[in-house]
Amino acid sequence: MTGPRTLVLFNYDWDRLGFGRWAAEFPHDHAGFDLFSFPSNARLPGFDLTRFVDRLARKAPRAGWNAVTSNHEQFGALGAAMLAERMGWPGTPVNAVLACQHKLHARRVLQQVAPEANTGFGLMPARYGEPIPAGLAYPSFVKPVKAAFSVLARTVRSREELQAMTRFGAWELWVIRHLVEPFERIAQQRLPEAGSAHRLLLEQPAPGLQYNLDGYVIKGELRPLGVVHSEMYPGTQCFRRFVYPCGLPEAVRAQAIAVAHRFLAAIGFDHGLFNMEFFFDAASGKLTVIEFNPRMAAQFSDLYLRVDGVDLHRLALELAHGRDPALLPRAAPSAGVAASFVYRSFDPAARPPMPSAARIAELARQYPDAMLFHFPKTAGQIARDFKWLASYRYGILHLGGTDVADLAAHCATASALLGWPSPCSAQEPASDTLPPLTQELSLETPT
Repeated sequence: MTGPRTLVLFNYDWDRLGFGRWAAEFPHDHAGFDLFSFPSNARLPGFDLTRFVDRLARKAPRAGWNAVTSNHEQFGALGAAMLAERMGWPGTPVNAVLACQHKLHARRVLQQVAPEANTGFGLMPARYGEPIPAGLAYPSFVKPVKAAFSVLARTVRSREELQAMTRFGAWELWVIRHLVEPFERIAQQRLPEAGSAHRLLLEQPAPGLQYNLDGYVIKGELRPLGVVHSEMYPGTQCFRRFVYPCGLPEAVRAQAIAVAHRFLAAIGFDHGLFNMEFFFDAASGKLTVIEFNPRMAAQFSDLYLRVDGVDLHRLALELAHGRDPALLPRAAPSAGVAASFVYRSFDPAARPPMPSAARIAELARQYPDAMLFHFPKTAGQIARDFKWLASYRYGILHLGGTDVADLAAHCATASALLGWPSPCSAQEPASDTLPPLTQELSLETPT
């Protein structure tokens, strides 16, 4: 062993590429499993986060690890916080991670420290599969108290629609429970006042366009990095592309930073990367927090690198070792604007073709800096995605351009090379806002 090594938990997709860029300067090992591929995900039954961390803690001295990091929402961020605490390494406090990831608890904290940025919310008064009681207000945004990847998060407009959404087969219930249970065990021990995470949360839909504030905290000081615009497919709540930079007014950015500062300070988040998702409605001037993620939004790391020369994965490594990322030099930007384009099908019977090796090679020839992910799935997996996500995501492509028009042209050409319809060609919606709410939820509603 020649010097310290970093442990990366659940190191897949963007993280595998992002941390891989720094393997020479930051040699690292990884632990965890891929939730979306077999046989890796066969480890989910019986997975216990405490036992997982215990094994890593015993192995750390002989492996030479002296830092840990993870951007994995389901298990990694919490596991990394627990291991850092156990070993005395720099890390985000465990209770701060729990407070962010328990969506009901986070709403309650936000109501205390920034009620103007909150929305009406309450625990759904029924468990999975139980009859939905009368008297709830619609439309309502429904999401799990603990979940990831926007699974089971959507607007419902009637009691019947909500009832259909919460009816699951035995296999679906098994998957949901096993995804939440590792978090539930830790939350019951460390944050019992939050209540069970095996529930659904109802929220008052908020109007506006969706954005992401990215930043980090070191020694309690919040340092913003930028704002990414999340654009939806017209008439849906499904992401079409994430664009950086965006034209959010400076005053709104300052407001978002102030809200983040109050919330993160309240939960004791004094170290690490964070991502705050929020709506901003220009007509009313209202900013509404969607949720806080106690980790980097790894999908955006490449966008910041292209435009600002700032690699969020390098920042994560520096923070894991207790060093100040502000001292890092910046790389030369390669684009004026960059985007992560999401390819989706809204027809459950459609099976978009996966690009051949020849198509992928031609994409690489014409766009050497393109980043491509493609997701072949079985008919059963597609059916599950439609129930849980209302669409099927089959590809993601990252590109840069000198400006928005240049980026759109690159997207159209690259999509044709892949044999896929361009996300840029979809008709623009007249409005990206959700329907206005005619009445508030009767449970926990901000003043």
